[in-house]
Amino acid sequence: MDHSKHRIERSAGVLLPASSLPSPYGIGAFGEDARSWIDFLRDAGQSFWQTLPLNPVDDTGSPYQSVSAFAGDANYIDLDTLAGEGLLDAADYADAGRSPADRRVGYEELSRSREPVLRKAASRFTDAEALESFSERNRWAGDYALYMTIKASQGGRPWHEWEEPLRARRPGALETLKTELAEDVRYHTFTQYQFRRQWRALRGYANARNVRIIGDMPIYVSLDSADVWANPGAFMLGGDLLPTGVAGYPPDALSDYGQLWGNPLYDWEVMETDGYSWWIERLRSSAELYDVTRLDHFRGFESYYNIPYGGAPADGRWIPGPGKRFIDAINREMPDARFIAEDLGFPREEVRELLEYSGFPGMNVLQFAFDPLGDGDNRPYKYGVNTVVYPGTHDNDTVKGWGENTDKLYTGHAMEYMNIRDMDDLPDAMIRAAMQSAADLAIIQMQDWLGLGSEARMNTPSTVGGDNWRWRLRRDDLSGSLAARMAKLTTTYDRA
Repeated sequence: MDHSKHRIERSAGVLLPASSLPSPYGIGAFGEDARSWIDFLRDAGQSFWQTLPLNPVDDTGSPYQSVSAFAGDANYIDLDTLAGEGLLDAADYADAGRSPADRRVGYEELSRSREPVLRKAASRFTDAEALESFSERNRWAGDYALYMTIKASQGGRPWHEWEEPLRARRPGALETLKTELAEDVRYHTFTQYQFRRQWRALRGYANARNVRIIGDMPIYVSLDSADVWANPGAFMLGGDLLPTGVAGYPPDALSDYGQLWGNPLYDWEVMETDGYSWWIERLRSSAELYDVTRLDHFRGFESYYNIPYGGAPADGRWIPGPGKRFIDAINREMPDARFIAEDLGFPREEVRELLEYSGFPGMNVLQFAFDPLGDGDNRPYKYGVNTVVYPGTHDNDTVKGWGENTDKLYTGHAMEYMNIRDMDDLPDAMIRAAMQSAADLAIIQMQDWLGLGSEARMNTPSTVGGDNWRWRLRRDDLSGSLAARMAKLTTTYDRA
């Protein structure tokens, strides 16, 4: 197997969720501020922008428990762009904004203010042929639009609590709903059309400036999603359409209870019979959005933990995943697609073998490198070239926060390793260690370039709500002096 196609040339990039982009709307959007962000990356010598999933978020703001694995979050649609196309007047969204200096995404305000504005734009959009063509090219879009419409008509209840004809997708019941609620179906189709259209324009703007985009794909989907409702045969569901098993992780040294994620598990044996068509469709959709896709929880393709529905993590068991057969299907159906495998925390030899077989770059996180009693696999001198190094990801504290809140046994070792004596120098030292490593690609969180503390942390795993998923960049953070500093360091280590 030719693995060279998966290699990423020596380069650098920045991790920043799209939700964190500056904008006047209370959340990032695909407009002028996003283009300014791309210009900043170009000036800073960065080759990649890595974002988190762009799917609709759940009630807590998390994009990892979405109602769709394919759809985009309508909150990212740029209202100024719609106004420029004659679909909105400035007065239509004068009250839909929020101070661009605010450091927190206002999800509560967005849930109240954004949909009425987008519905007004949808009512003025007259190109029915464009929406029809979009739905024909994207089969998932029709299921998503209908699912969202029915869900609203059911008071937001999950699909497995709907009346049987709707839950089981009886054709007559669905056709009746399509007719009765046609405008709602059209609205959700419109938002996905505009989302993809605006994102495609932004990606084109980035690529023209030699900035490529890395997207993030969660391995699992939510039970209450258009995906499971429309494709029940692809998942481990019983006759009542409830899961027979759900995803999670067994008890270990970090958690006596284990982890209960609750996502329905894929029926990989059934999926294999049609060449993993649902997954291939999903990966192709991702390839339309991104230049490179990060596959979250790569370990799950080697083996996955099956917890009986209604049980506890201790009740689960490991089951072999699709492994090399799945990798072969990806390479056969998508020979030009590029991926990064999130292989963190799983030193099993079988996972390493599957990663080697795939040829995908793996990941290393510097915050995991400085356990003086550990094996040190994450230390920079042990990196191979076909990997992506991060000081920390969205699930880690910022480097400054890590230095302030982590046991001194670890931070002391880190400071000795990087030859620094002042804790204030830790963020820059960690960035420099990533940049000078052998890893093909170094990705730095924007918060770490800014030297911010725990107040800027994106997410704390195993916690819900609070400040998770809310941190935002300000326009004045993107200074010319910062771009110059980033460009100099990137050039110094041959990553420009």
